[in-house]
Amino acid sequence: MSNTTMSTSTVITVDEEAQLIIFYNFLIATVSKCLDGFIWIVGNIGAICTCIVFYRPAFRKSPCAMYFIVSSISQLFVFNFATFIRMIQYGYNVPVNAVPEWFCKVRYYIFYVAAANARYNMMFAAADRYFCSCRSALRRQWSSPKIAVRLMIIDAIIWLLFYIQVLVFSGLQNGKCRIPVVSIMTYFSFYITVENGFFPILPLLFFGILTIRNIHQTTRRTRTTEPVKGSQPVQNDRVSKKETQLHKMLANQVIIYLILNVPYPVYTVYRTFLGVSSFTGSRALIDTLINNTLYDLVYLGYALQFLIFILTSDMFRRELRQIIQTKIIHRCRQLITPAS
Repeated sequence: MSNTTMSTSTVITVDEEAQLIIFYNFLIATVSKCLDGFIWIVGNIGAICTCIVFYRPAFRKSPCAMYFIVSSISQLFVFNFATFIRMIQYGYNVPVNAVPEWFCKVRYYIFYVAAANARYNMMFAAADRYFCSCRSALRRQWSSPKIAVRLMIIDAIIWLLFYIQVLVFSGLQNGKCRIPVVSIMTYFSFYITVENGFFPILPLLFFGILTIRNIHQTTRRTRTTEPVKGSQPVQNDRVSKKETQLHKMLANQVIIYLILNVPYPVYTVYRTFLGVSSFTGSRALIDTLINNTLYDLVYLGYALQFLIFILTSDMFRRELRQIIQTKIIHRCRQLITPAS
């Protein structure tokens, strides 16, 4: 009797496990289709539009706008070499790892270089906002297009060289693209968790707080100073308005970045202590679901950049509207209207 009961109980457990596996696989596919699909579409459109708007004369000479452009270009590689591949892999069951090993290496190399470049240009933009808002003329000199170009070139070279290790150590193992050496994989996972998740928080918060302090001090001095007659104050007001718009855009982007980037490294540390490599069945799928969702939040922060700029800056909206009216609508009318 007891054997029959145990057998029945085992059958029920197996059936429940099978149903859970089907359910979690469905959730993983649905989240990937919806969230990754949204990030891929909105991210690509937004990054392209951001580059076009910031290349307009109103923003072109601003170092902060230059950082935004390079960051957006890097994000295009992230969306197409990471988000898109994850979408077709988990959402549509495309065997993305059934590829030559060289593609596995190049794909991860491009992704890590582009993601690091996007992050650090955002940090450069935060530092630029601080130097631009400083009262000291010596510090304000650090906010210049020449310095921005040098920093962007040095940054790109550093990450192109640093992530050569991905080309060397990554490869295909058991049908998956990964670093097969356990010790190197452990080191690399720890490094990515710190450098990608926790480290950017410090400079972003540091320069953000200092910039807010400088703006408040400048506002108080402006209120106690009488306006000077002539045309020069008008130009200063125009410049001040542009810089203020850039302050707001960056501040909101930093806030979203911090909210969406912190959960993934925290969960990565949690997974390390749990020992998820030993999980099987539905428990492993739960981990995959949580890990994929939190990882997608990092990509979502990049994809929301364009929407944040639209909601934050009326100057950005005006430049975008002019682009649509002059470059798209006007040309469409020329194509539709027959020549007289």
